[in-house]
Amino acid sequence: MHPAPSVIIFTTFSGLGLGLLFWLGISPDPHGGWVGFTFFFIAFALSCGGLAASTFHLGHPERALKAFTQWRSSWLSREAWSAAGALAVMGLYAFFWVILGIHIAPLGWLGALLCLATVGTTSMIYTQLKTVPRWNHWSTPALFFALSLGGGALLAGYINTAVFLIALSGAVQAYWFWQGDQRFSDSGTDLGTATGLGSRGKVRAFEPPHTGTNYLLTEFVYVVGRKHGDKLRLISLALSTVLPLLLLLTNPGHLLAVIAVVSHVAGVVVSRWLFFAQAEHVVGLYYGKR
Repeated sequence: MHPAPSVIIFTTFSGLGLGLLFWLGISPDPHGGWVGFTFFFIAFALSCGGLAASTFHLGHPERALKAFTQWRSSWLSREAWSAAGALAVMGLYAFFWVILGIHIAPLGWLGALLCLATVGTTSMIYTQLKTVPRWNHWSTPALFFALSLGGGALLAGYINTAVFLIALSGAVQAYWFWQGDQRFSDSGTDLGTATGLGSRGKVRAFEPPHTGTNYLLTEFVYVVGRKHGDKLRLISLALSTVLPLLLLLTNPGHLLAVIAVVSHVAGVVVSRWLFFAQAEHVVGLYYGKR
């Protein structure tokens, strides 16, 4: 699948922002004053910036509000509602605490739950797609939750929690990479099942359906070389997991903590690019790309 920058930004930064909002919402003793304002500002900037970026991938961004109308059947619509609820509740929670100095803990808990719901609905947009076997697995939402909570804990300055969750997210990411390579073949989908002619013998395409590119090839078929993909996976795990853990375990000061955050975010961006680039949509069978 063609890895559009807007989708990579959306899934990376909205996840981090919602993860940070989650930890701010459940904190029994949150920071107030300018420190609290800074944490909430970063969280809302990441969340809103990521969610806004997602509209640029729509065919008609001006119709984005229509996403709210299909909540009974669409995970995209459910994501829109949960995101709006999370941002509204956490905005109210931040206003009472940072501006008025009134800590309403139940409001923060509700906002934290809505943040988790938003991460979950975002992951289900991809998990539900049987046409992408690599995504159609329980490990996809597990990966989204692990990265969101781990990155959020790192941004919130919860070092001990971040060490555990970042290590966990790295393990989930490694499993997702390894096990995902087998899902397309395990799904049993090939030209024979796609055409219904598999019972007659091995089916192959007589000639390519197109001599040039088209919308399907641009949006749903993107082939990454094996060696290139393996290198990017190692870079992703090194930046998102190994380097941040090494820095966090040294009891870092502010500078090393910032480096750990930057490294983690860069690693997640690489993993998100691979998430889309190695999606292996079954439509690639029609074009001889699978």
